[in-house]
Amino acid sequence: MLAILKKEINTFFASPIGYLVIAIFLVLNGLFLWVFKGDFNILDYGFADLSAFFLLAPWILLFLIPAVTMRSFSDEKKQGTLELLVTKPISKLNIVLGKYLGAFALIIMALAPTLLYVYTVGQLGSPQGNLDLGSVFGSYFGLVLLTASYTAIGVFCSTLSNNQIVAFIISVFICFVFYIGFEGVAEFTSSIIIGHFGMNYYYKSLSRGVIDTRDIVYFLSVVILFIGLTKFNLNKENQ
Repeated sequence: MLAILKKEINTFFASPIGYLVIAIFLVLNGLFLWVFKGDFNILDYGFADLSAFFLLAPWILLFLIPAVTMRSFSDEKKQGTLELLVTKPISKLNIVLGKYLGAFALIIMALAPTLLYVYTVGQLGSPQGNLDLGSVFGSYFGLVLLTASYTAIGVFCSTLSNNQIVAFIISVFICFVFYIGFEGVAEFTSSIIIGHFGMNYYYKSLSRGVIDTRDIVYFLSVVILFIGLTKFNLNKENQ
C-alpha cells in the first residue's frame, strides 16, 4: 500500500497536476474571500468570521476532488495497466487504499495553507483574536471528513469508465447528491429523515464546534462504503 501511496504522490508532483490543484484551490478561495465583492467577501462581511470559507470550500472541492481522482483507475484501464496492477502480490484493498490515500493527501496539502486565514481573521477582529476557535476547528474537522468522503466517491467513480471525463462527471454528480441533493429532496418532500442522509447535515453540525460521534460515524460510513464498492469493482475486473 505504501508503495502505491508514494507512487501516487510522486505522480501528482512529477507533473503539474499536484501544483495546479493546490494553486487553483487557494486562488479561487482567495479571490472569493478577499477580492471579489459579494456574500463571501470576509472584508465586506463586517465580522471576524470564517463561515464564508467553510460555506465556499465544499463547493470548490466538489469539482476539484473529482478532477484529482478521475485518473486513479480510469487511466490504468485506458493504458491497459490495471490487469498488471491487480495481479501483483498485493491485496485489492491495499491497492484501493494506496490510490485513495494518495489523492486524499494531495487535497490535505491544499487545505493546509488556509490555516493562515485563521490567524488573519483573528488579527482583523476587534479586539484582536476575537474569533470562535471552537467553531473554526470544528469546521476544519468537518471539511477534512467531507474531503475524505468526496475522495472515496471519486476513486470509486474512476473504476466505472476508462474515460477520465466520464469518471469526473459521474463523480461530481454523486458528490453533489450526497452533499446537498438529499437536503433538497427533504425540503421538497417535507421529510426530515431524508435530509439526514446528506453530508451537509453532518457538516453543519460539526461547524457548530461540537464533535458528535454520529457525525464522524456518518462520514466514515460513506468512506468505507465507497472504498468497499471500489474493491468490488476491482474484483470484477480481475474475473
